[in-house]
Amino acid sequence: METTLDPSGLQGLSPHATHAVFNQTPPLADWNVFASDRVLVEALRREGAGWAEERAVAFGAIAGRAETVAWGVLANENRPVLKTHDRNGRRIDEVEFHPAWHALLGLGVEHGLHALPWREPRPGAHVARAALFFTLAEIEAGVGCPLSMTYSGVAALRAAPELAEEWIPRLTSTAYDPRLMPAKGKTGALCGMAMTEKQGGSDVRANTTVARPLRNHGEYELTGHKWFCSAPMCDAFLVLAQAPGGLTCFLLPRFTPDGERNRFHLQRLKDKLGNRSNASSEVEFQAAWARRVGEEGRGVPTILEMVNHTRLDCVIGAAAGLRFGTAWAIHHARHRSAFGRLLVDQPLMRNVLADLAIESEAATVAMMRLARAYDETASPGDTGEAAAAFRRLATAVLKYWTTKRAPVHAAEALECLGGNGYVEEWPLARLYREAPLNSIWEGSGNVQCLDVLRAIQKTPEALAALLAEVDEARGADRRLDAFAAELKRDLSALDRSAGRAEIEGQARRQVERLALALQGALLVRHSPAAVADAFCASRLAGEGGRAFGTLPAGVDFTAILERHAVALGEPS
Repeated sequence: METTLDPSGLQGLSPHATHAVFNQTPPLADWNVFASDRVLVEALRREGAGWAEERAVAFGAIAGRAETVAWGVLANENRPVLKTHDRNGRRIDEVEFHPAWHALLGLGVEHGLHALPWREPRPGAHVARAALFFTLAEIEAGVGCPLSMTYSGVAALRAAPELAEEWIPRLTSTAYDPRLMPAKGKTGALCGMAMTEKQGGSDVRANTTVARPLRNHGEYELTGHKWFCSAPMCDAFLVLAQAPGGLTCFLLPRFTPDGERNRFHLQRLKDKLGNRSNASSEVEFQAAWARRVGEEGRGVPTILEMVNHTRLDCVIGAAAGLRFGTAWAIHHARHRSAFGRLLVDQPLMRNVLADLAIESEAATVAMMRLARAYDETASPGDTGEAAAAFRRLATAVLKYWTTKRAPVHAAEALECLGGNGYVEEWPLARLYREAPLNSIWEGSGNVQCLDVLRAIQKTPEALAALLAEVDEARGADRRLDAFAAELKRDLSALDRSAGRAEIEGQARRQVERLALALQGALLVRHSPAAVADAFCASRLAGEGGRAFGTLPAGVDFTAILERHAVALGEPS
C-alpha cells in the first residue's frame, strides 16, 4: 500500500495566500470496476462463469471511465420529469430523462444486463450477468430497475407461451430503443411491474384493481390504481388485478393492438429519498387493455417467478453498494493524511476499513453463490432439485441480510471521508441515500423473514439444502462449527415447542443467523485466511462489537486492505 505522504503544497506560496489545496483525494475514475475487485473476479471463475471474464473486464473498463462516472452524477442531478399532457391538452403520459440516463441504460442493454441468461442459456450465465449487473450498480443504481424488471419479466412470461413468443424476442434484444411507440415497431423493449396499491402495500391480495374479461380469450380491461409502478417509461408491465377467478397476473402494454395509447395514466412521480435518476410513479388504469399471464386466481405464484429474480438483483445491488463504499473508503485513506500519517496507516482506521472490507467480501461471495443456484435450477435430476431448494431459501435469507447491512455500511464508509463524505459533490452521499432501497423494494425485511418461515414449513428440503451448504465447511473452523450447531439446535427447538406468535417474533434473529452461517461457510472455503478468520471471530464468536471498526486483536489488517484496495490503472 502507499505510505508516502503527499507534498505539503505550501512551498512557493505567497505569504498572503489563504487557499492552498493539498492533501486531497484524487477522483476514483478511469479504473476497471470489475478487474480491480479481486473478490468478484475469483467468484466469477469459481461459480462457473470463467468464460465471461474477458467480457466482464471490458465492461469494467467502460463502467469506470470518467465519462461513465459523470453520467451517474448527471442522471441524479437531473431527475426525470413527468409530462401528462401535450401542449394541446392531449394525454401523453410520458417521462423525460436526461441524456445521461439514456446513455447508462443503453450501456446496460447493449451488454445484456437485462437478458444475458435468456440470450445465452449456458452454465454460468446468471453468474456472468450478476457480475456485470454488480459492476454497473457501483456506478449508478437507478438504471438497475428497468434492467432488473426486464430480466425478471422474461422469467414470468414463460408461463404464457403465446405471450412469450411475441414479447421475449423484444425484451431480450440488445438494442436500446427509448421511443414511446408500439412495441412491434421497435428494435427492443423493456418491461416494468406494478403490484402494490395504497391500501395494501406488501399485502397484494388486498388489491382492488378489477380485471373485466373481453370477448377475445385471454384479453381483459383493467381499472384501478397502483401506488408504485416501477420504471413507467417501459413498453409493458406485469400487473396484478382481481379477475372473476381471483387475483391474476396480466401483461399491460403501453399501446393497444390498434396502435393507440393504452389507458395507462401517470398521476405523479414519487419524490424518493434516493434512486433519483429512476422514475417511480403512481398510475391509474381506466379500462386499460391487458392480456392474462397464467391462470385466473394464480396471480401471486405467476408473478413470484419475476419477484424471485428481482430479489436476486436486490442482493446484487446491495452487495455492489458495499463494495463501492469499501473501495472509496480505502482509496480515500490511502491518499489522505492526518496527524502526520496517512489514514490507512493509523491503527483504528485500519480496523474500520478492514471491517468494511470483510462485510463487502461476505456479501459478494454469497451473492455469486446464490446466482449459481439460479443457473443450476435448470439442471436435470438431483442437481436441479437441490439448487431449486437452496435458491428458495437462500434468496430470502440473503435478500434480508445483505440489504439490511447496506445502510449502516454506507454510513460508516461515508464517515471515513469525514465532512466531505456528507457533501453531495462526493459519491458516498448518493450511496447513503440509495442504501435503504433494496431492503424495501421487492418485499421489506419482515416480508422476507416470514417468507423464510413459510419455506421452512412448506418445503423443509429448502432448509436442508442451505444447511448442507454450511456443512460443506464443517471442520474448517471451530467457531463456525459451534455457531452452526447451535443454530440447528435452536431451529429445531423453536419448531417443536414455540407457538406461531413466538416463531414469527423470532424470525429476524433466526434469518440473520442463517445468513451469517452461510456467509461464514463460504468465506472459510473460498477466501483468504485473514478474511475468514476475522469474519468468524467478529460475526460468529462474538469477539467483535456492534459497530464497524471493532475487530479483535490479531487480525491481519494489511492482507485484508491490500485485497480490497483499488489500484488505479492496474487491471487485476
